Amino acid sequence: MPQSPVTDPAPVIDLDGIHLTLGEGASRVHVLDGVSFSVVRGESVAILGPSGSGKSTLLMVVAGLERADSGTVSVAGGELGAMGEDQLAAFRGRNVGIVFQSFHLIANMTALENVAVPLELAGERDAFDRAAAELEAVGLGERMTHYPGQLSGGEQQRVAMARALVPDPAILVADEPTGNLDGETGRQIADLLFAKQHERGMTLLLVTHDTRLAERCGRVVRMRSGRIDTGETRPVPAQ
Repeated sequence: MPQSPVTDPAPVIDLDGIHLTLGEGASRVHVLDGVSFSVVRGESVAILGPSGSGKSTLLMVVAGLERADSGTVSVAGGELGAMGEDQLAAFRGRNVGIVFQSFHLIANMTALENVAVPLELAGERDAFDRAAAELEAVGLGERMTHYPGQLSGGEQQRVAMARALVPDPAILVADEPTGNLDGETGRQIADLLFAKQHERGMTLLLVTHDTRLAERCGRVVRMRSGRIDTGETRPVPAQ
């Protein structure tokens, strides 16, 4: 059965008429083509689609890591297009946790230091205490002083999840979070991801190629050629 907490009907993510073109000259590609899309607070939504369909770019727009050429992007009550870079970075740090397929840990920092980074950037005095608690919560209490190169892929993704979760964001976005992991490790990471989302009542926006993982979300949205395929956007039926 899909796991999703009770939702608030107010949209926490609201995209309207988003266009985004990347590249120059002959290599210029219209990656997002008039995308309109909303997610309510506490909802879990999976975005499926073939490579090149724009699903990861859509996630980056929601996270404020890519700027739309046109259209409006409202996230957690903020209009991202109206923010300067510093303001946007601070807003993202407070409101959006991000988990990537390739972990993006800092190689010369321990697990504890990696998780503390977003809190230190925000000037939080208890950064290391909160980072330690978050690592305990994802099952890495004994690995805090290890560097990424000393951790397995699954452990590295747990560190990345702890880093995303430690600011207690309203929204968690995950781009192929199990893509670099073997089947069993991927299942464990997926279990942890949905458990944390449900426990904290966060909104989850998940990009994946894995239909089994997608169907654990409360809603599945399919993308094709930079557009949302409205004919295939559907809630997942209860089982």
